Amino acid sequence: MVDGFPYEVPEEYNNMPLLKGRATVDMTVKIKDNPNVEDCVFRIVLDGYNAPVTSGNFVDLVERKFYDGMEIQRADGFVVQTGDPEGPAEGFIDPSTGKSRTIPLEIMVDGDKAPIYGETLEELGLYKAQTKLPFNAFGTMAMAREVRLT
Repeated sequence: MVDGFPYEVPEEYNNMPLLKGRATVDMTVKIKDNPNVEDCVFRIVLDGYNAPVTSGNFVDLVERKFYDGMEIQRADGFVVQTGDPEGPAEGFIDPSTGKSRTIPLEIMVDGDKAPIYGETLEELGLYKAQTKLPFNAFGTMAMAREVRLT
């Protein structure tokens, strides 16, 4: 359906799981404090054309069953939040390195040919830029990231 990927992912991220296309994954989580529902399956469509590093990381974690059985920490009219593992670790600890895996901020701006990595639109002075994957759209999925303090 697609002849080649439309751009090169920066070399520094080529050792990470990448999704160069689209994928649908099912993630099973636990619902706490609800006697009527124990497990919940989220079916998620990931867009690796606009966020190949973020999407590839998420597919890898779902395939490793990182989220399976994890409790939803927050559910209100705005957001459903899960992904905080039990224990002292924060995030996914890669068994091959013993270190937590972090991914860069990855934003595809409408009209650009490749994502921006590691900087916010505000840091770049792109205050009016529209993203291809808007955070405020119904059904949007996002991942928490460590904030850099300057």
